[in-house]
Amino acid sequence: MSLSLPHAISTYFAISNGGDIANIKHCFTADAVVTDEGKTHQGHAAIEAWQRAAQAAFDYSVEPVQLFTDGNRVTVMSNVVGNFPGSPVVLKHTFGLAGDKINALEIV
Repeated sequence: MSLSLPHAISTYFAISNGGDIANIKHCFTADAVVTDEGKTHQGHAAIEAWQRAAQAAFDYSVEPVQLFTDGNRVTVMSNVVGNFPGSPVVLKHTFGLAGDKINALEIV
């Protein structure tokens, strides 16, 4: 399924699916905060390190399947398939947007 996602979120999912991690700075604000698996990652360097660690640990792909918007908050339900325990799973990505970039992301 192809959803019409804001550019920053589309770029984030492209990175998650093996795109150039250096593009983190193009989709997140400099002070953005990512919360995933109970851990918080703030700023481009920390978010980039988190993405690199996730991609090094497992092979996976993420397919956004549903989109909900509420002002500057965008929630994307995604199917995640890979070689990690419990695969496949449906994850909820809740993005906060500031202008044309992501300033917050919570994954549950």
